[in-house]
Amino acid sequence: MTSIHDRNDLVRTHGGPDALGVPRWDFSTNANACGPAPMALEQVRQVDVRRYPDPGYAALRQQLARLHGVEPVRIVVAGSASEFIRRMSLAIALIHPGARVRVPDYAYGEYAAAAEALGLRTVREIDDLDAKDPPWLIWHTEPGSPIGDARAAPPFNPGESVLVIDRAYTPLRLDGEAPPVPDGAWQLWSPNKALGLTGVRGAYAIAPARTPESATLTDWLIERLSALAPSWPLGAHAVAMLQCWASDEAQSWVRSSLHILRSWRRQQIELCQKRLGWTCLTSVTPYYIARWGQWTAGEDAASDPLHPSRVLPELRAVGIKLRDCTSMGLSGWVRVSVQAPPTQQALALLWRQTVGDGGFVPTVRQSGFQSLSTY
Repeated sequence: MTSIHDRNDLVRTHGGPDALGVPRWDFSTNANACGPAPMALEQVRQVDVRRYPDPGYAALRQQLARLHGVEPVRIVVAGSASEFIRRMSLAIALIHPGARVRVPDYAYGEYAAAAEALGLRTVREIDDLDAKDPPWLIWHTEPGSPIGDARAAPPFNPGESVLVIDRAYTPLRLDGEAPPVPDGAWQLWSPNKALGLTGVRGAYAIAPARTPESATLTDWLIERLSALAPSWPLGAHAVAMLQCWASDEAQSWVRSSLHILRSWRRQQIELCQKRLGWTCLTSVTPYYIARWGQWTAGEDAASDPLHPSRVLPELRAVGIKLRDCTSMGLSGWVRVSVQAPPTQQALALLWRQTVGDGGFVPTVRQSGFQSLSTY
């Protein structure tokens, strides 16, 4: 019998560092490639770790409320976006055991994982829903991940369902305007991506304004989410990051970084499509999904050396990491974050070295830099 200590399936798929350490050229996370934001990094470094944060986070909640133009009572702090997803799912399970939870067709796996761990029933956007039996909890991402698409939130009745819009990538939106937030919707913010500080875990939610239709459910959820939270869900470093996020200086830095990210995205997509032969889908974000062939879920990779299940580990071994989208419902696709031009060139060189000849193979001189060790 296999010991639980020997099971790799208990480790969820994520981007970023893994058992091999920190990827040298990392395209697998959606952190702002212009980061870390210097003012946020400095504020985190100056934290006095000898003391607890204020357990009520009064000053932080006031700052975040001022940033969003809401009352502080509507700010719910969380250890991370994932922690809030778990806590909100638990709150729904307590009020309605076995409730249905609607998750995006292609999305971060934590929504479904949290629901299933609590015995809740997940349904997808493509599923036909009975209007007489709406889901109690609806998760929506805007912009979406992994695709980076823009979509309005689904219709809902705030007196019957809880809609949470995950806005982790709203600050990194590169094209167009975000759809309006529906009345009665919760918002989930995790600014560590926009600030380029994903190693600092901290997030917050904004409860909807009270209305006669939703006041009872909203008030119950705010109280229940507070009761379910551990003491000090945010450490001192997370408090520092979020306080900096609420400042004019940090907001200005993030907006300025978007101009650079647009330029890098244009260069990187051209490289992926013209030099590597990939198919890349258009997105409104500094990340997108791509593929270099067509495969279906469960397809045998043994006969195809270019199958992602074979190519991705080989790329990882030479320092390149892409985000496999299988766990997000998109088998055969990878999510690719926009990186600086030197990192893009490393991808071009190491891709061709890994998959072999089959087109243009960039050399060190042609790639515009002298040595991979420089980067």
